[in-house]
Amino acid sequence: MEKLPVQKRVGIVGVPPRSVIGQLEEQGALIFDLDEPLVKRDIELASAHLPRVYCAILRTVVINAISLDLDQIYIDVGPGKCDCALHTATILTDILPQTSVISVKNQDQTDFGFPLCMTRMPLLEKVSRITRSVQSVKAYPGQEICVPTAGFWGVPPRDFSLLALFPETTHVFGWTRCLENKTPDNSALEQLVNPDIPTVFFAQSFCAKTALARHLAARHPHGLFVDCDVTASNSAKAKIEAFLELAGQRPKGRGAGSSGNP
Repeated sequence: MEKLPVQKRVGIVGVPPRSVIGQLEEQGALIFDLDEPLVKRDIELASAHLPRVYCAILRTVVINAISLDLDQIYIDVGPGKCDCALHTATILTDILPQTSVISVKNQDQTDFGFPLCMTRMPLLEKVSRITRSVQSVKAYPGQEICVPTAGFWGVPPRDFSLLALFPETTHVFGWTRCLENKTPDNSALEQLVNPDIPTVFFAQSFCAKTALARHLAARHPHGLFVDCDVTASNSAKAKIEAFLELAGQRPKGRGAGSSGNP
């Protein structure tokens, strides 16, 4: 009996260039997004390799990388990610000699649009779909754009539970919008905000983007800066809930419905 080819197991960090993702799709590779918590292991295990002042996302990358028996790892170390990702690539190369760790720089400029960021949908589901879209070169099919009543600016959080606090009519901004647009190194798009809607500016603790998040929140007419480390604390969630409630926005199931139009 003819042996079937072994499916290559490949991890990705950040947003590798479309050329890389396209090649992996053609090969039928099994792709793992190492930015997401894929294995149930204590994140403190990463402390043997990364300092605790690294963000929870990169510490999660290390936990996944040492747990998943991968053939290759592609890490975006370009301006669309961070210098810490470059150093993480160096460390993974040393501690995972059986895995080919490949540093790439995504400076793609083709805009694929961001319909998910503006469609009516529970924010947790919306961001989940956006993060999954990095595993394909295809753009997400068009959606019906809703009138926004709230905004979420920033990176996808490690702890998605805080996204359940937002109404379905939340528009997504910041690096997450760049993620759906497949242009992580698009600073103009990342800094785009809507001054007419209450917006939460989020970043992972210890991430360099906390500076931009706090700066934009301070300039916004109705902005709130929030940062979280590994998990979203009760105080951070309460802060977001109070902010949205004062703005007249609550997700379904948590009191009054959204006051905005669909």
